[in-house]
Amino acid sequence: MTAPERVEDLLRGNAPQVLGALVRRYGHFDLAEDAVQEALLEAARQWPERGTPDNPRGWLIRVASRRLTDALRAEEARRRREQRTVALEPPGTTRAPSQDDTLTLLFLCCHPQLSAASQIALTLRAVGGLSTAEIARALLVPETTMGQRISRAKRTVKAAGGRFVQPAGAERGARLAAVLQVLYLVFNEGYTATSGAALQRVELGTEAIRLTRTVHALLPDDGEVTGLLALMLLVHARRAARTDDEGNLVPLADQDRRRWDHGMIEEGVALVSSALTRARPGPYQLQAAIAAVHDEADRTQDTDWPQILALYDVLLRIRPDPVAELNRAVAVAMVHGPAAGLAVLRELEGDPRLTVHHRLHAVRAHLLERAGDLSGARDAYHLAAGHTLSVPEKRYLQLRAARLR
Repeated sequence: MTAPERVEDLLRGNAPQVLGALVRRYGHFDLAEDAVQEALLEAARQWPERGTPDNPRGWLIRVASRRLTDALRAEEARRRREQRTVALEPPGTTRAPSQDDTLTLLFLCCHPQLSAASQIALTLRAVGGLSTAEIARALLVPETTMGQRISRAKRTVKAAGGRFVQPAGAERGARLAAVLQVLYLVFNEGYTATSGAALQRVELGTEAIRLTRTVHALLPDDGEVTGLLALMLLVHARRAARTDDEGNLVPLADQDRRRWDHGMIEEGVALVSSALTRARPGPYQLQAAIAAVHDEADRTQDTDWPQILALYDVLLRIRPDPVAELNRAVAVAMVHGPAAGLAVLRELEGDPRLTVHHRLHAVRAHLLERAGDLSGARDAYHLAAGHTLSVPEKRYLQLRAARLR
């Protein structure tokens, strides 16, 4: 790892604790977050040349605190009124930042008043330590638009009375579920970008794994946290084999499994195996178990499809989901034949959540091809290609259609 990369890792690792220290001491989440970003930028400029300070976190807290107090004084002068601090602890209180601040920040960034898009942006900014420009590039959004989205999110949290405190009771469970959903969405966007020229945005997948590792370190006995981390590792392990040298999509069945990260697979299998023995199975654990069955097969033809089908049946009993239904249709076809899989698809065609989704048409095309209906498969591949904004996916689907002429 190069010196700039070490500095970047150090900054991102400290960002949530620095922000937590400021919000806990001064309140003003929106102003504190801006101050931390300024401190991170200053460190990124100074540390590679002058060296990393002995206490990086303390350095960042001092610099960010100065920026925040300057901003508060400016606000006081502009508004001509006494500063009103909404911190839970008085400004003079000295409390060392703790790792728990990361989880508290995640709860705050995933406030129920925010949309999913705003939760993702605010999480990447406040907890991930990414700049607005980095988030905009990762999510293919103009920087000005992303800046406005983050600003609106902070104002919404403030207006909703969001406090820097971990929720308790039933609210904690609901907020933790929202946190895991946001991390899952970030990872999915990194694994298969919904639009653009690249199939994957590896930096987003890596960041989602890093943040989920942090949550797992704080809640090691939570089965769904463990399951989500396992799922990410088991899926991310295949990233190198998912495209060829030209960036074209390589489907799972055709991937060179020697290129998979087998150390990551071992870690993921160990995590999900442990979670399933300790906790009541949840959706993330079951999805991780399905991914593990795929990853543990040395060859495509060795895949235990009956076990995968059984896991999908359990998953759908716990949490009905249209995408999981699509995946189950593939498993049904692998166990009972393409006609059976197509029968499952016909039951899903009336679901409005799937009719505009390219994967419904792509799965139908695949099963029609297996059933020998090449004309129907070709039409379905073309239909699927017209519904995706991902250039690699569109190219792959068009090539599949062309081969059926």
